[in-house]
Amino acid sequence: MSSTLTTFLLWTAALSSGLMAGVYFAFSGFIMKAFDKIETAQSVAAMNSINEAILRSWFMPVFFGSSIASVLLIVVALTNWGEAGSGWALIAGAIYFVGMFICTIAFNVPLNNMLAESDEAGANARGDWLRYLKTWTRWNHLRTLSSLVTCALGVWLLSAQ
Repeated sequence: MSSTLTTFLLWTAALSSGLMAGVYFAFSGFIMKAFDKIETAQSVAAMNSINEAILRSWFMPVFFGSSIASVLLIVVALTNWGEAGSGWALIAGAIYFVGMFICTIAFNVPLNNMLAESDEAGANARGDWLRYLKTWTRWNHLRTLSSLVTCALGVWLLSAQ
């Protein structure tokens, strides 16, 4: 698995998944903890603001580009099955696609949509926020780990070429 296309895909996967791991790590590591230390209404407003702004930022091309790269990595690995590194490339692509992309679409986005519709000052606001915080962050940990593992596997596969 040492063609120019494979090398390009590995570089793209390693760099973009590393970038995504950093974004997700920031949320898991300190952003969500900081939000939990301020008033609930402020936390909800801040997270909703981030969720709106992120849709019009460089995050989205990296999010979709890295996801496409992971699928292409899976395809290249399957087409070159049996060659050195093809199994690891398949694993790297699959971990990223499922652990980052599918997790985001299936869990984090619906939670974000629910938060956008919540009453940040209502009677259940604190309980709703705490449930959101716990659940969203748990899934974000998975996205962080999946992105980091893909980055590490990509770097490792590149170094083995």
